Amino acid sequence: MKISRSLAKTLRNADYEVRLDTAFDEVIHACAVKPRDGQPGTWITAEMQDAYRALHRLGYAHSVEIWMNGKLAGGLYGIALGQAFYGESMFSHARDASKIALAHLCAHLKRRGFGIIDCQMETAHLASLGARPIPRRNFAARLDRLCPLGDPPARWPAAAIDGHFRRQP
Repeated sequence: MKISRSLAKTLRNADYEVRLDTAFDEVIHACAVKPRDGQPGTWITAEMQDAYRALHRLGYAHSVEIWMNGKLAGGLYGIALGQAFYGESMFSHARDASKIALAHLCAHLKRRGFGIIDCQMETAHLASLGARPIPRRNFAARLDRLCPLGDPPARWPAAAIDGHFRRQP
């Protein structure tokens, strides 16, 4: 992930808490109802939300949540298979909250040995954060290496995570 100077300052100084998997239902709902520029609706239907909730209960779907002043301010969710994470959607109710979530997700995945985050959609926003397309053949080869068949789902701690972005006292 490419962290701009202004985002680095926000990561160091903003008053927020990062949590994993403590408000999955709220995150997926917020992603589903958040209006998107240039999009008439959402692909996150009630049936899709139910399916992702089932995957969450099984340990495959995860959320990263940003809390500010005791309220859910932003976040993202996706699927973890092996050492690959498939980002599904993100939302923000506060400036940079989804970017904060993504930065902490990247740090968390790096510490856990993940080798790829599949953003699925090529957008200018994701490109500004460092995402880039890779050839299909390379993507498939990475998945072969990172997602051995039969790997059990990875349970993630529900406690707050630390991406080591904040200044130490």
